[in-house]
Amino acid sequence: MGFGTGIFWLSVALSLFETPCDAGRVRPRDDIPNGFVAPPYYPAPHGGWVTSWRDSYAKAQKLVSQMTLAEKTNITGGVGIYMGSTLYSALGVASADNITAFPAGITTGATWDKKLIYARGVALGKEFRGKGANVYLGPTVGPLGRKPLGGRNWEGFGADPVLQAVAAALTIKGVQEQGVIATIKHLVGNEQEMYRMYNPFQPGYSANIDDRTLHELYLWPFAEAVKAGVGAVMTAYNAVNGSACSQNSYLMNGILKDELGFQGFVMSDWLAHISGVPAALAGLDMSMPGDTMVPLFGYSYWKYELTRSVLNGSVPLERLNDMATRIVAAWYQFGQDKDYPRPNFSANSDSEYGLLHPGAVISPWGKINWFVNVQADHYKVARQVAQDAITMLKNDGNALPLKASSKISVFGTDAAVNPDGPNACMNRACNKGTLGMGWGSGVANYPYFDDPISAIRRRVPSVAFYNTDSFPRINNPADDEAAIVFLSSDAGENTFTVEGNHGDRDNSKLSAWYGGDELVKNAAAKFKTVIVVVHTVGPLVLEPWIDLPSVKAVLFAHLPGQEAGESLTNILFGDVSPSGHLPYSIVKASTDLPDSVSNLRGFAFGQVQDTYSEGLYIDYRHLNKNKIKPRYAFGHGLSYTSFNITSANIKRVVELSPISPPRQPKLGTPVYSTTIPPAAEGTWPNPLNFTQVWRFIYSWIPEKEANEAYAIGSTGKTKYVYPAGYSETQTAGPESGGGEGGNPALWDVAYEVEVTVKNVGDKFAGKASVQAYVQFPEGIQWDTPVVQLRDFEKTDVLAPGQEQTVKLRLTRKDLSVWDVRAQNWVVPKVDGKYGIWIGEASDKLGLACWTDDLVCQGGQKFVV
Repeated sequence: MGFGTGIFWLSVALSLFETPCDAGRVRPRDDIPNGFVAPPYYPAPHGGWVTSWRDSYAKAQKLVSQMTLAEKTNITGGVGIYMGSTLYSALGVASADNITAFPAGITTGATWDKKLIYARGVALGKEFRGKGANVYLGPTVGPLGRKPLGGRNWEGFGADPVLQAVAAALTIKGVQEQGVIATIKHLVGNEQEMYRMYNPFQPGYSANIDDRTLHELYLWPFAEAVKAGVGAVMTAYNAVNGSACSQNSYLMNGILKDELGFQGFVMSDWLAHISGVPAALAGLDMSMPGDTMVPLFGYSYWKYELTRSVLNGSVPLERLNDMATRIVAAWYQFGQDKDYPRPNFSANSDSEYGLLHPGAVISPWGKINWFVNVQADHYKVARQVAQDAITMLKNDGNALPLKASSKISVFGTDAAVNPDGPNACMNRACNKGTLGMGWGSGVANYPYFDDPISAIRRRVPSVAFYNTDSFPRINNPADDEAAIVFLSSDAGENTFTVEGNHGDRDNSKLSAWYGGDELVKNAAAKFKTVIVVVHTVGPLVLEPWIDLPSVKAVLFAHLPGQEAGESLTNILFGDVSPSGHLPYSIVKASTDLPDSVSNLRGFAFGQVQDTYSEGLYIDYRHLNKNKIKPRYAFGHGLSYTSFNITSANIKRVVELSPISPPRQPKLGTPVYSTTIPPAAEGTWPNPLNFTQVWRFIYSWIPEKEANEAYAIGSTGKTKYVYPAGYSETQTAGPESGGGEGGNPALWDVAYEVEVTVKNVGDKFAGKASVQAYVQFPEGIQWDTPVVQLRDFEKTDVLAPGQEQTVKLRLTRKDLSVWDVRAQNWVVPKVDGKYGIWIGEASDKLGLACWTDDLVCQGGQKFVV
């Protein structure tokens, strides 16, 4: 999502090429590489056939059956950009006061802590509810993190489908338990920012993804989100296999609503809606913010145009009824019909009174902000996430922790808050001062900012601070003096360009910003002990300085949000041991990854083609397959203490079969009349009992136009040419489906593994991350990655000598591959020798359990 005021004049120019009434037109698709298809899938499956949503659909049916045509079309779209009061971010209530600016998704993923991820979700949900926000536009799992240079990777949880899936499901659970509708986004293939959006001159890029890769990587987190009962899904800006995501019938109708059994509503990303009738038929349920792709004059593909399209028969009333029912059912599903607070803030102004519809220029005036404080003690959760995410990559000679008596010099502008104020740059579209979040629509306003230098000064008042990214002239330091060097690397949404980076890190690449590598090297030439602290949206290449003898310790603090200071000093000074682990790999050179992953797609005439030729092999999967040793592997993270993982045992829970048991048939869904309603249901009220606001998008059309449309539709002689493969007959659904997320049997626990984790250090307490990776049997017909993450747990704080039992679970789906011919999940070898490797990182797996003989062996050395 994103639309900055900086592109207003571009909108003016583009508006000259836009047709006001464009409800049915779709441009021809550009050619895509052979083998990548977006087959037609019609009709849009009805919602309401899943038991857990039955009561909400019954209530929705009762309400929708009483609604007029215009009332139904009215709830399927926004009222226009800058015409409403609120916008929402994945890490906090955006553009609002009295809220918490939580750590970003990538930071949350780096905790590898299920309890903490859930606690963050609960706190987010409470703040959104307290502000009267019905929908939380998060969590983000697309992008998955395929491209390290990708601009919005930091909004998600890491470069692995299981890490993303678990974190997303727990976030959804926490948010929706507060009555707020969560939104999983962006479906799908939004792995770079540049060239993502359709405009009158060029289509958005096509992410060309084969069927197996789509299921095993990019859809995996979406399936888990649907399994968790997510209420909304947001489509991506780009196309998949040539078809725009907001009108891709295979993605929305076939996969999301039929195969995955999604029961909520599908919304477009902001201004990603590019057609009227085709998008409705393809399964889109809500157009946001309601405008056409050039949002200038209040034109829309839906609302009043959808009213027209139903009256003239182009869009079946059955489709509109399902759209409205899905939206209303989600409202009931999360109890928003009972004492839910109204929105009490405006994202457009921080004044108490202002324009109700600022995009209208001439707008009614009224109270727009009530300044409701929803923070409670959520800073504690935010600080805990920021602290437990800090990942210690290196600690030679136990340089850390520092003592309060240590003599310290601090270098780098990233150590101190932006001197202009933490919120000085709109949408955080600058990298000035400590980097707490990326830029774009996925940000929130800081209520305050606890920066690292302030927190360090609270510990060591005499610290010397050089607020510059150029190494200053200083006296020779004492041998026992330590230098702490702060680095950063930023990214965000393509709406803004920062330091030559167009959302993606296309200019800075995988290097620290502002000459950070040179700053470290200069410090290392002067000091005998250098500690590097990095705030970053993703991986960096550390080779220019990582092996310098003086560089003793490296901490990746990721994007900590408002609690950047104390969360860091708690680690630096040993109040707690670091327990974060990398949510991605850090390679020695970008060329260690395949070209399709390491490079961004550049400009092309026509549609930019982003082909996923690497298939399943991204991040550690590619590195393992090609025997490339990274600098630091996925899952890596050090502690001030050491842990042993021992006493493993494996138990078979459910006997597997090659394919899941047959799905259960769909339950009945709401039934309505399919007769086109009278034209009067779609006409402007007469007399008009309110003042019409310019640019506000209404759902009524003039009486003459309504009568003309009805005259066409009522005779059954619609002029609309339906797409190839179009049908209006509901189907039983694929065998791979049958419940929310897919066939319920996919979540049957096949094996449980119990291990004992012991703190074998003698000084520091700490938390251990226990990670389980599956190795598929040899001799199967499918090519599979060497190992794949399947589960993880984090221990409680263990004192020296203390131990804890940890249980890891692997499901039928965890041991399956997607068979493109059977169009189903298949266990390749039911009685085969699956290896379940346990350890603290993807390259530190010292314990193996085997599924054929149920034997576990310690002291193993996992060899790629």
